[in-house]
Amino acid sequence: SKTKATKSLPSVTAVNHRKAYEKSKRKPNTRSTDMSAIAKGISGKHRIAVIGSGWGGFRLIQGIDTRKFDVTVVSPRNHFVFTPLLASTAVGTLEFRCVTEPVKRSRVELYEAKCDGIDLVNRTLHCASTLDGFGPDKFSVPFDSLVITAGAVSNTFGIPGVKEHALFLKDVSDARKIRSKIMECFEHASQPNVSDDERAKLLHFAVVGGGPTGVEFMAELHDFITEDILKLYPSLKPFVSMTIYDVGKSILGSFDAKLGSYARERFTRKGISLRLGEAVSAVHQTHFTLSGGARIDYGLLVWSTGVGPVELIKEMTTGERAFAARDPTLGRLVTDEFCRVLGKDGVTPLTGVYALGDCATIKERALPCTAQVANQKGVWMYKALNRAVKDPSDIAPKFEDAGVMPFQYNHMGSLAYIGKWRAIVDMKDPTTPEAAGKAEPNPLQNALQFTPNTGIGAWLFWRSAYFTMSVSTKNKIQIPMFWILTWIFGRDISRIK
Repeated sequence: SKTKATKSLPSVTAVNHRKAYEKSKRKPNTRSTDMSAIAKGISGKHRIAVIGSGWGGFRLIQGIDTRKFDVTVVSPRNHFVFTPLLASTAVGTLEFRCVTEPVKRSRVELYEAKCDGIDLVNRTLHCASTLDGFGPDKFSVPFDSLVITAGAVSNTFGIPGVKEHALFLKDVSDARKIRSKIMECFEHASQPNVSDDERAKLLHFAVVGGGPTGVEFMAELHDFITEDILKLYPSLKPFVSMTIYDVGKSILGSFDAKLGSYARERFTRKGISLRLGEAVSAVHQTHFTLSGGARIDYGLLVWSTGVGPVELIKEMTTGERAFAARDPTLGRLVTDEFCRVLGKDGVTPLTGVYALGDCATIKERALPCTAQVANQKGVWMYKALNRAVKDPSDIAPKFEDAGVMPFQYNHMGSLAYIGKWRAIVDMKDPTTPEAAGKAEPNPLQNALQFTPNTGIGAWLFWRSAYFTMSVSTKNKIQIPMFWILTWIFGRDISRIK
């Protein structure tokens, strides 16, 4: 369903916002009285609605002071996903539970739903349940402050057949499909009635996109196949091939050129093919075509070519009912340096509306769409709200008056696993000093300058960094435990549908 955004530009004065707030307190705009009472917050606290449960939203939920705020999360999934290790779960290096964390917790309300529209005048979200088997139940969630952390979707660039036939790597459900498909290809190819030509087609594993996600998945896949699968299917080794396709002239374009070349050489030596400078024009069930007309047969196709805006963000920034500024490069929301969403004029912040993560960018500061950026924004956001909101009815807190400094991004390095206990580490800040908020390097950044850039040392740093970033004690125990189990016993090749 299409977003029901307000028809007029949100230039509502503080007085009108206060009236709307009082009106929502008296007569909430919702179909369910019980749900409205929960969302409204019987305690009379300031009501914060959070759209999404990714890095920015989850960090916000972890740190927000629930003694001051009633927090309601609207998200299609009830868990957070530790995306940097998602590729490891797709091949069994880690199990799926190692990279997830429940969003639901004490004093935080969660609705598994999608937000279809935002009514800024009445301070209300229009939502629809995403639970299977219960129909499109619709309800409303009142709010005083809104934090949009809706994330992004894989960008298909409108290429025919991608959504229907390719697999993505954005969620645990994607990783499960990929692991099952890998084993399906080998099981099918091992059957006696399959010809050698058909085996070669089934065992061609293709990745479109030479960025960090595509490269790390290919590295994990190569380890899985060479270290575990081929030990059980040795007769299929001559038919296995792995290829990365990218429209650019190199892989890992966001990394230092020398590191990109190192990764390319490592892949070439391991037998992973790279077809660069070629675009995919169409995808079919068992093959895809390149812009030059070549037909490529495949057994598994993983699509990893960057991100684009979700439907809610499109509705907010384009069309007749648009009310927020749009970033022309990636279609994201535009915010000021305090993460406040800017109105359609690109200048005036919307009252009490904030945006974090991949769905937003700061005006004139081109920060990358990474977990690192979203994580830091989430931490900054909960600290800012905890400090600036003094009164439950204050829907337009002045961060400057409360002594809150603008968001500053501290780059902690770019990491990529390239297989066989090797990784690359790039400490170069991909942003300009202006884009990074002119943040001074902290002591940790200075220490990280001595981190090995390549090899086993970089791999140890890669693993220790993500172990440290894991968001719970439970995951800090599970992740190294499964690393050790995989090292001792190998990866599980069971195909569980």
